[in-house]
Amino acid sequence: MRISTANAYDAGIDALSKRQADLSELQDQMTSGKRVAKASDDPAAAARAERALASISRTETSQRAVDASKVVMTQTESSLGTAGELLQSARELMVSGGNATYGDTDRAAIAAQLKSIRDQLFVVANANDGAGTYLFGGQGATQKPFVDAPGGVQYAATGGQSRTETGTNLPLTSDGQASWLSARTGNGVFVTVASAGVANATIDSGIVVDPSALTGANYALNFSVSGGVTTYAVTKNGLPTAVTAAPYVSGQAITVDGMTVSVSGAPANGDQFQIAPSTPTLSVFATLDQAIAGLQSTGRTTSQVAQATSDNLRNVDSVMGNLQTARAAAGAVLNRIDSVSGQLDTQKLASTTERSNAEDVDMVHAISDFQNKQSGYDAALKSYAMVQRLSLFQYVNG
Repeated sequence: MRISTANAYDAGIDALSKRQADLSELQDQMTSGKRVAKASDDPAAAARAERALASISRTETSQRAVDASKVVMTQTESSLGTAGELLQSARELMVSGGNATYGDTDRAAIAAQLKSIRDQLFVVANANDGAGTYLFGGQGATQKPFVDAPGGVQYAATGGQSRTETGTNLPLTSDGQASWLSARTGNGVFVTVASAGVANATIDSGIVVDPSALTGANYALNFSVSGGVTTYAVTKNGLPTAVTAAPYVSGQAITVDGMTVSVSGAPANGDQFQIAPSTPTLSVFATLDQAIAGLQSTGRTTSQVAQATSDNLRNVDSVMGNLQTARAAAGAVLNRIDSVSGQLDTQKLASTTERSNAEDVDMVHAISDFQNKQSGYDAALKSYAMVQRLSLFQYVNG
């Protein structure tokens, strides 16, 4: 077989061009830092990089949602803290309102201060995050959640919470109805109430002495005075019980189906006290409205003032406890947000590493490979140049 000079020349040129193309490709990789610039460079690696990039995008989206939740929960926790401080101030005013030396004018002045606190609490309850979302708006966070209606403050939003996507599942709002309007009445198990007209006796909040004996029924303590002797009878859901004419001693414990209460003072004939199951219906605003109305009332007896003060303190302690529970829940969410953020950072780092492994160039290996190929290219170029200088005329002249 005979190889022509032209064929040898073309083969040399092709070899040099291939080496130059390899050098150019390596130079591009070192400049961009990418081993895979397009899918055809390495289809498998390109697919791995694309999956990693999608994971990074999902993680960044989740992180934005987590950041939004953190802003809202931070503001919610702060607002609930402010509400707690205002209620503590209200409680102190209620205690002073029970001072037996105060007159109606003094109590009216305290009522005015309570009204101011109540108005401040209403503003806090309708606080927003600065971007149009109400902190306590539940699932309807774009409208004011609380409305001051003639019958009392009402929740105008939808209960519950707006939350981030399933992966993080963090709250973007708080349930204002649960926080502000749903504390438990009484002592949390039952509530004691003095009927209208009771002027010289009071009843305490009572305690549970035997949980297994609780029935959840409504009870009434009906007092009778005859011949200077005071007795009481107990009814259950309006029906008589075995207690029909028990002797009354002021301050002595009265036990009814696992519940113990104490009545103090001098009940009049026909006075009545109710014992009913506790319900989650106690409102921050209703508590303050009741205290304000009581302080504005005139001509009350010492016992009536004492009963009102006891009831108001019991109620304000309950709503404060409910708000504190909500604040603790917001704090727990903030702790969880820190944990979720750490997990997302770890996921993003892993995906970024996977993408880098799939498409980034190993710079040390690339530089070494480039130097080797460049040396080979230089040697091939010199060899080709020397061969090309050999011709018949050069041979004859040589």
